[in-house]
Amino acid sequence: MATQKNNNIRYLNVSVTDEKWGITVTTAGHQCIPPHSSYPLSQHPKAYAFNPQNGRILNEYQLIYISKGNGYFQSGSCKKQKIKAGTMILLYPDEWHSYYPEEEGWYEHWVGFKGHYIESLIQNKFFSKEKPVYEIGMNTTIISLYEDIVTYATEERVGYQQLISSMVLYIMGNVYYKEKNSTLGQSIALEKIDEARAIMKKTIDSPIPIETIAQNLNVGYSWFRSMFKKYTGVSPAQYQLQLRYLRAKELLNTTQMTISEIAYALNFESVAQFSTFFRKKEGIPPFQFRKRGNPQQTNTK
Repeated sequence: MATQKNNNIRYLNVSVTDEKWGITVTTAGHQCIPPHSSYPLSQHPKAYAFNPQNGRILNEYQLIYISKGNGYFQSGSCKKQKIKAGTMILLYPDEWHSYYPEEEGWYEHWVGFKGHYIESLIQNKFFSKEKPVYEIGMNTTIISLYEDIVTYATEERVGYQQLISSMVLYIMGNVYYKEKNSTLGQSIALEKIDEARAIMKKTIDSPIPIETIAQNLNVGYSWFRSMFKKYTGVSPAQYQLQLRYLRAKELLNTTQMTISEIAYALNFESVAQFSTFFRKKEGIPPFQFRKRGNPQQTNTK
């Protein structure tokens, strides 16, 4: 396990150039809250002042990771719940919240950040105010990243903001990955989805109807569509089309097959149908795509 060092808290300056990166770190730190201690231990600037009884509202995002101990969290969009070691909490700007450890204390790590890149992640529903608590488990890599962020912030070398903000994105990506996979876990849903994707990849040239795939997997069609999209982010039909599109690009770039041969090899009813499909995906017709990738290629029909 990564060594948990002495309490260390940093509040950072952000330049106009830093803001252009799309994400900037405003504060970072980690501290041990001993048993039977008042909370929080440290005095914070007014913008970060915190009283667990009254809660607070920030003007930035924060990721709070508890690596030891238990406590409680609640927010304007999330009812009070118990949290334990291995829990990550995502705080939102302009959202009331409160959290605190039990009498035994805890060890907390945090990083504050803002920027249009983060806003786009929220707007695209990768994260939600209604579910700000993530049980990602004990993770020494995450602990080390928090400590590295503090170290680089302390040194303040040129470009440190870009480095530590990228670490924040890694942490968020890790949280998203853990959440997506733990939601389905080792359940039958994950197995069925993996089986379905394997079937689709093996039958790119002769796509099997989605209803038939669901039947072969002994699951309901509606359930299959819902779970597939929840896990992959696209519907089964869209996933199947994407595979055909990627296969078409591969054949156009790496073979001497004519466009007609590729169209029928991928089970399109006509060359016109294939060309319309390809243009919709790529923005240009197949013959132009082939010519762009292989200027000497003349066998286009």
